Amino acid sequence: PKFGDKRLSRFINTVMKSGKRSLAEKIVYGAFDILEEKTKKQPLEVFNQAVENARPLIKVVSRRIGGSNYQVPTEVSSKDAQALAFRWLIDFARKRSEKTMVERLAGELLSAYNKDGATIKKREDVHKMAEANKAFAHFRF
Repeated sequence: PKFGDKRLSRFINTVMKSGKRSLAEKIVYGAFDILEEKTKKQPLEVFNQAVENARPLIKVVSRRIGGSNYQVPTEVSSKDAQALAFRWLIDFARKRSEKTMVERLAGELLSAYNKDGATIKKREDVHKMAEANKAFAHFRF
């Protein structure tokens, strides 16, 4: 590993498909090169800030109470929040229109760093959903 960062190695594991770790590393490190080129900052700093911007604080969980289902807002643990941020970043990077996965991932990380893009919109949607259902917060246990 180039940077020796736990969060980054966990991210590489999330990018990895079918056990092809070397390919996942090439994708992530290639995206880091593009990030460094575009922002003129340390790519690890940009990555960490992008993940922090993408992390949700609350989410809704479906709970069955008295025969009806309620969307109950709950706080997200830091580990779960990081996993969700990783998943959203990767999913939306895969859906982007750039030519290679390296460019797509770099673009998604850059837009998350700048607090725009699909990942941040997803986070805002989750927060809005939780805000709309905060009347059911008393169903939390």
